[in-house]
Amino acid sequence: VQLQASGGGLVQAGGSLRLSCVAAGRTFSTSGMGWFRQAPGKEREFVAGISWTGGSTGYADSVKGRFTVSRDNAKNTLYLQMNSLKPEDTARYYCAAVPLSGPYYYTTAKKYNYWGQGTQVTVSS
Repeated sequence: VQLQASGGGLVQAGGSLRLSCVAAGRTFSTSGMGWFRQAPGKEREFVAGISWTGGSTGYADSVKGRFTVSRDNAKNTLYLQMNSLKPEDTARYYCAAVPLSGPYYYTTAKKYNYWGQGTQVTVSS
């Protein structure tokens, strides 16, 4: 699976962005997917995850209630809707995939086999 993330940019605090991650490959619809982010000098951290059907989702506490992860398997696309953005959300955001059936996703980066190149999100105060 090849992943291409887009939708990042510069936004003021309180604003919104929608990230997209388009997948090339036949295994997207049977893959657990995740969004991770990495700020300069920090480790990559889990943001959100979604099972292959989209029926199971999960979020880091820091984004719960503000971010929504979704997917459209017909379009081979993963989304991350980010609302009420804060300066501490500034990071490079990565989408990731792993072949995984059932209502599961991983919160650990090393569990994922495929990664996109990332898209930069910068939130100004």
